Amino acid sequence: MKTVKVVAAIIIRKDSEEKKYVFATQRGYGEFKDGWEFPGGKIEEGESPEAALEREIREELATQIKVGDCIDTVEYDYPTFHLSMKCFACQVVSGKLELLEHENAAWLTKETLRSVKWLPADVTVLDAVEKLL
Repeated sequence: MKTVKVVAAIIIRKDSEEKKYVFATQRGYGEFKDGWEFPGGKIEEGESPEAALEREIREELATQIKVGDCIDTVEYDYPTFHLSMKCFACQVVSGKLELLEHENAAWLTKETLRSVKWLPADVTVLDAVEKLL
């Protein structure tokens, strides 16, 4: 089975009352259209996971992020491929998270984190994300 190596941004923000939110996106195309995921994408040849994540967020959301610690690595078998996904805690440095490839997005709290229909691999990282919120 083919392995696809990807990275995902767990973008966290705090409001004025110190409540924390995580950014989630809804796929607008492909086999998993309409499923919710943490934004990111494939690691290109010779690219570090952190560099790949910065590039993907720039390309998909016109936003510059600061990549922090890796909070989880998901190994998940889809029917036609194996997904290896490194998930990093991130913060927005500049930009407005414009949806250039996704059809929808939401800032979710600990209470609303499980209210969207996550893609199967992303479901497996929700416990680690909850600890950041």
